[in-house]
Amino acid sequence: MVCYYNETITFFYNISKKNISDTWRTKDIVVVSLGMLVCFFVIFANILVMMAIFMNRRFHYPIYYLLGNLAAADLFSGISYLYLMFHTGPWTIKLSLYQWFVRQGLIDASLTASVINLMAIALERHQTIFTMQLHSKMTNHRVVLLIIGIWLIAIVMGLVPTMGWHCVCNIEKCSNMAPLYSRSYLVFWAVLNLLTFTVMVAVYTRIFIYVRRKNHRMSQHTSQVKHKETVVNLMKTVVMILGCFVVCWTPGLVLLLLDGLCETCDVLTYEKFFLVLAECNSFMNPVIYSYRDKDMRDTFKRILCYLCRRSQQTGEHSGVRFNTLEQERRRRVLQESWVARRARDGGDEQANGGQVVLKDGEKMLDSSES
Repeated sequence: MVCYYNETITFFYNISKKNISDTWRTKDIVVVSLGMLVCFFVIFANILVMMAIFMNRRFHYPIYYLLGNLAAADLFSGISYLYLMFHTGPWTIKLSLYQWFVRQGLIDASLTASVINLMAIALERHQTIFTMQLHSKMTNHRVVLLIIGIWLIAIVMGLVPTMGWHCVCNIEKCSNMAPLYSRSYLVFWAVLNLLTFTVMVAVYTRIFIYVRRKNHRMSQHTSQVKHKETVVNLMKTVVMILGCFVVCWTPGLVLLLLDGLCETCDVLTYEKFFLVLAECNSFMNPVIYSYRDKDMRDTFKRILCYLCRRSQQTGEHSGVRFNTLEQERRRRVLQESWVARRARDGGDEQANGGQVVLKDGEKMLDSSES
């Protein structure tokens, strides 16, 4: 078995028939520009979500901790895609094999973290909804262990290709979309995620059937109506998050599956656009929170208003400093004018008159500055 660790990225791209240009084409510029714009919005929006969950004590429950961890996964995804944007197009030629594996591993880890986190949220909702509770009784210690476990699995999945499941030593099995990845790994990764999507959809379908049956009986007890509405609204929010994730990621995963199973399929035509679509999912969750959750929306407003007030206060302090210096400069000019007039006219009467003019001028200056 011959391994090609000493070869360049261009060598593997040529084998996979994936065009790697040494100049910037219009398509590359559009994709990178759009990708960077989305990345910056993803990073800002998910930092906002994490701040809101940290600052508002109403969100200090297991479901919101998991939603915060999902925001952390989306934040990591935004950073991973930003790294990708700076190492794609003509920049790809300059990458070493190790740098290429790091680039792809970051994306794999971020997707894995999001998928497992969504599965954890689905199981948490299943547990609480079937007991008609709003929040799980899971302790904070268990939530922390669950979050640590999610990230450990994500990191391992990101490292799997680097640890050996690649085609560097078997170039006949190289994929087209990811020229250093083995086709068998792409099939495994795509099938695993699509099956996970299917399981989550099945879980939420079962929950909805249960809630629908419960609604009639609960509606007969007016004291439980508000609690029921809160549970259902939170449930709808989580389902919207899952639905958006499935819509954004399924096309890319199906494309990966085709790349792994069909050697003659043209999977490169829509590759970059499906990549941007998958990236867009990372900023959809904050939009969903703002639309569905009033408490989250109000917390967003308070954070943004606080930042705006701080910036305005900084600007006002700068303005006060500028106005004070300008006021002193004008007073100095007025005083010099009065001294010159006194020296020119002479006499106490003229001097007293000039001093009155100076005081009147200073009063006018103070009133105009205030």
